[in-house]
Amino acid sequence: MPVRIRTQRRRGLDRLHRDVLSAMNEALEAADPAKIVRKHLKLHRKVLHADDLRFPLNKYRRIFVIGGGKASGEMAEEVERTLGKWITGGLVIVPDYLRPKFRNRRIRFHSATHPIPTRKGLEGVLKIVELVKDISRDDLVIVLVSGGGSALMPLPVRGVTLNDEARVTSLLLRSGASIEEINTVRKHLSQIKGGRLAERLYPATVLTLIISDVVGDKIDAVASGPTSPDPTTYREAEQVFRKYHLWSQIPQNPRRVITQGLKGLRSETPKPRNKIFKRVHTLIAGSNRASCLAAAAALRKAGYKTQALSIQIKGEAREAGGILGSIAKDMRDNSPPLAPRTALVAGGETTVTVKGNGRGGRNQELALAAAVKISGSKGVVVGSFATDGIEGQTDAAGAIVDGTTVKRGLKLRMDPGDYLKNNDSYNYLSRLNDLVVTGPTGTNVNDIVILASDRR
Repeated sequence: MPVRIRTQRRRGLDRLHRDVLSAMNEALEAADPAKIVRKHLKLHRKVLHADDLRFPLNKYRRIFVIGGGKASGEMAEEVERTLGKWITGGLVIVPDYLRPKFRNRRIRFHSATHPIPTRKGLEGVLKIVELVKDISRDDLVIVLVSGGGSALMPLPVRGVTLNDEARVTSLLLRSGASIEEINTVRKHLSQIKGGRLAERLYPATVLTLIISDVVGDKIDAVASGPTSPDPTTYREAEQVFRKYHLWSQIPQNPRRVITQGLKGLRSETPKPRNKIFKRVHTLIAGSNRASCLAAAAALRKAGYKTQALSIQIKGEAREAGGILGSIAKDMRDNSPPLAPRTALVAGGETTVTVKGNGRGGRNQELALAAAVKISGSKGVVVGSFATDGIEGQTDAAGAIVDGTTVKRGLKLRMDPGDYLKNNDSYNYLSRLNDLVVTGPTGTNVNDIVILASDRR
């Protein structure tokens, strides 16, 4: 990668803040795509080892490497370092704000936009489709999948335009829908998501390496599962729109496609028993769990009694922040006398239902809501950040707040409730220098939240 998390504060960090910041960096280090690929993918005597899977390379006529996502660039670099001349060709689609450093000779990079799909991504997908158009049983295709792949790899079904897909994505992102719900819709409006890329690659042997950004590591949800069986249906896609009152707001073309699917006039996405998946092998190489465990280990080493609380944190960001803030306060007030330093680590991905016109992101909003709950408590810190380094339309990855955050804000005549109501956590936390910044990290394994207290 290597990327480090830094705070806006340039001086005056106490030990509690420094320990939380250090644990955040350990979590980010565990999400390094190159290290992840090196750990799980090895070449030994012309045999590719992917954990317990074995692929004798000399039995294949050609080997292709394709895919997309925030981590796919660094994943591709490491795959080419490992396989070198064994690779026939390849292409991965990466965010246009990332610049891969390794000069691949066989795997090309194509830049596209995130989180709203544009023609850049469509052009990249068409190049991938052209690359594997005459695929055969004698070929091996390595597919690199990571968070962000859904937006980076658009190829709408016939009858839906790219503008339609962009409009649907924008509405869903602002609605508060979860990533699983958003991807349920995406799968049914795409020619490659929801297992439909696996259809195109059949009957080749396929190895899919995943760095997961989905709570619970559901392989069908990461980048909308291009090579995974899809358990969702047109009915569920329609229900997502209706749940968030978007059915009448989406463009006519996507609404027509969903309606045709409900009537059986369009084929469903491929399901688990479909023959196309018999030669597809999938490996989750990186996940939120590994990063949470790395953060917990760092805190234990620093002298904290530490537990991993959950890797299933979901729901509205401010509500999750309020609950986690209450837990952090309780840690400070009720921790055992023999364990003055305590910490909890949690992972997942919350959502923000945008109602105001401010700036922010889910981790910033979570942190500000937590700050309200721990206000006035000494020796309590809550840190929350996005491992991809990107929070909404801001330059922050998240924030570290403490018991003084609200008091310091009030001195500047800032009411945290007003800022939360306006979804303006960025401007609140920025004025207090409580934001944390990484810049784009080139990876994504969801969000990490750390609660720490010190009674000394």
